[in-house]
Amino acid sequence: DFERGTWLTPGRPGSEMNAINFHPVYHMLDRGQHGAVQPFSDEDASIETLSRCSSFSDAMSVAEEGVEAGEETAQEDLQYKLKVFIDSTVDKSAKTRQGALDGLKAAMATRILYEFISDRRMTITDSIERCLKKGKGPEQCAAASLACLLCIQLGSGVESEEVFKTLKPIFKNILLDGAANIQARQACATSLGLCTLVAEDDILDVYATMESFESLFMRSYVKEDGSRPSLNPQTTLLHTNALLSWALLLTICTGSQVKAVTHKHLPKLPRLLENDDVNMRIAAGETIALLFELARDMDPFEYDDWEPLCDKLNSLATDCNKHRAKTDKRKQRSVFRDVLKAVEERDFQTETIRFSTERMTIDSWVRKRTYDAFREFVGSGMNYHLQANEFIRDVFQLGPPMLVDAATLKSMKISRFERHLYNAAAFKARTKARNKFRDKRVDVGEF
Repeated sequence: DFERGTWLTPGRPGSEMNAINFHPVYHMLDRGQHGAVQPFSDEDASIETLSRCSSFSDAMSVAEEGVEAGEETAQEDLQYKLKVFIDSTVDKSAKTRQGALDGLKAAMATRILYEFISDRRMTITDSIERCLKKGKGPEQCAAASLACLLCIQLGSGVESEEVFKTLKPIFKNILLDGAANIQARQACATSLGLCTLVAEDDILDVYATMESFESLFMRSYVKEDGSRPSLNPQTTLLHTNALLSWALLLTICTGSQVKAVTHKHLPKLPRLLENDDVNMRIAAGETIALLFELARDMDPFEYDDWEPLCDKLNSLATDCNKHRAKTDKRKQRSVFRDVLKAVEERDFQTETIRFSTERMTIDSWVRKRTYDAFREFVGSGMNYHLQANEFIRDVFQLGPPMLVDAATLKSMKISRFERHLYNAAAFKARTKARNKFRDKRVDVGEF
């Protein structure tokens, strides 16, 4: 009554398929032209039950072995590909090197590879160093991003410090070299900030790096005679990245350093809100909100130009300039509404990040700047790193990683109908809230 089947699992590329024998659990009943089914006797029923249980048990055990074998094979395949990528970073072809760097970036952004990377960290570091020194713009950008992902994988400790000690002088040389490729300088401005946050062990070196960033974005400040510097869009983007990295490192500064920085930069930063570039305006606004948040946590904080600053923030939060793109205005208004609340009311628009069965609350500008910095490199893999990366979980105070099996995870998911009801209720509430702030048309009669 039982037929023997075969279960195929894929092996390594180019290898033969592995065959695992199993017994499908079913019973064929003779019907139709062979007549009605004859009833079983008690003895036949007991034998059939034992046969079914034995076959089911065998199938389950073999299935589990097959899943484990499949996972091991997939892991071996991944490691093989990573080794090929690492070897290809020293290839003569720039296109091959670029592809290898992008492959390593994608793997590190979406997986936890600490054990594999830890033994090969200096080899990868040497490849990054070579690409930064000898590569062109796109290759240098990819190498700078890979350096950040490498530090994120290794976490804060001796291993990442060794990597950063090798790469920091190269980052700074490219960043401050006016003759270097502008895209490479922009990438180094962003990567140097996050690598310093993760791997720098001396707070004085953190301050020195912040001074390097200051030497760049201060060139966008309004001059003493009141005139604004004339900069091309690429240079403005470099200054924007430097300002954001500077703000990121500001989140780990001591109180005395924050006080000194506030006294030095807060009077000048509001003039960046007049910049023609929307990204620079947004970066300046978020940095001002961050400075206010940090300064208020210390001694009584006073700011002389309070009203002019609030007026400027309010105008940006309600900007209707026809000469600006709609997407830029929409993005700007959304950000500056939050910045205005932070400055006027000490309020922050709380955001909840959901991943697996956990939730994380972004409830401050410090936390937001840190989250945005990591997400810029990890991208869509951010939720996975929040769930499994011990270093990132430690940064956001989430505790050790939680292990949840597939059955538990499935049982916690809501049904499609419940999700539909929840979305409908949320849409209704959101519409009501928005209608309060929208101008309502009034019918005007004819005169």
